[in-house]
Amino acid sequence: MSGSSNISNWPTFSFIGIPGLEAAHMWISIPFCLLYLVALGGNVLLLLLVRAEQNLHEPQFYFLAMLALTDLGLSLSTMPSVLAIFWFDIHDVGLDACLTQMFFIHTLSSVESGVLVAMAFDRLVAICAPLNYTRILTRHTVVCLSGAALIRGATLLAPLPFFLRTFPFCGANILSHSYCYYPDMLNLACGDVTISSVYGLVCVLCTFAVDVIFIVVSYMKILGTVMKLGIQDRNWKSLQTCACHLCTVLVFYLPLISLAVLHRYTQETSPLLYTTMSNAYLLMTPLLNPLVYSLKSRQIQAALNKRFGVQRVVAGE
Repeated sequence: MSGSSNISNWPTFSFIGIPGLEAAHMWISIPFCLLYLVALGGNVLLLLLVRAEQNLHEPQFYFLAMLALTDLGLSLSTMPSVLAIFWFDIHDVGLDACLTQMFFIHTLSSVESGVLVAMAFDRLVAICAPLNYTRILTRHTVVCLSGAALIRGATLLAPLPFFLRTFPFCGANILSHSYCYYPDMLNLACGDVTISSVYGLVCVLCTFAVDVIFIVVSYMKILGTVMKLGIQDRNWKSLQTCACHLCTVLVFYLPLISLAVLHRYTQETSPLLYTTMSNAYLLMTPLLNPLVYSLKSRQIQAALNKRFGVQRVVAGE
C-alpha cells in the first residue's frame, strides 16, 4: 500500500480551539473547567436525588433522570478534546477517535431529543387526562419510551461513521469545532458526498424535526385543554409544571438549530461564531438543565432542602 493511500485512509484531524485567542487558551480553560464541573456535579446530583427521594419516584422525574444521564454522556464525550486543546495545546486527533466521539455526540443528542418528547407526553397526559395518568404512564411505559429514544438514536446514526470511512480526506483537515461533528467532517471529505449528506438530513428530519412537531402539538393540546377548563381551575397550576420542560426544550433546540443552519446555509461565516455556537450547543445544555429544574421545580427544591438543610426564606415570615 502506498504512502499516499495510508494518508488518505488514516487521516489526522485538527481542532481549532478559539480562533484569535490561542495565546489565552490556558486562561480560557479556567471557566471551561468550572462549567464542566458544574454540569457534571449538577446532573449527578439530580440522579442521586431521583434515586434517593421516594416522592421523586414519578414518571416525570424518571425522565428527568434519563435527561441528566444523557447530559452526563454529552459532557464526557466533548470534555477530553476541549480540555486537551486548552490545557495541553493538543489539536490533533486520529480518524477512529474522531468517529467514536462523533457517534456518541450525535447519538446522545438524538436520545436527549427523544427524552424531551417523552417528557412532553408526560405533561400532556398529566394535564389532559389526569385520571388516567397512573394507568398510562407506568414504569413499563417509562422504560419503553426511554429505550425507544436510545434505540432510535443508535440505529439511525450508526451508519454515519461507516459513511465517513469510505471517503478519502485531503487537505489540512481542520475542523470548525473543538470536537468531531458529522457535517464538519463531511465537508472535508473528497469525492461525491451527496448520499451521505442526504442521509444526514434524513436523520435530522426523522429525529429532531419530528420531535419538535410532536412537542409543539402537545403544548397546543395542553394549552387548549387548560383554556377550556378556565384559568381558575387547578389545571392552570398544572400548566406551570411545564415551565421547566419548556425552558429545557429552548436550551436544547435553539443552539442545535442555529448550528445546523450555520453549517448548511452559510458559506462565509466567522470561525469565532462557529466556535461560540458549537460550545453553546454541547456545553450549555448539560449546564443549564440541572439549574432550571433546581430553580423551577418545587419537588426538586424540597428534595434539596431535605438533603442539604437549605431553608427557603419566605417574604413576610
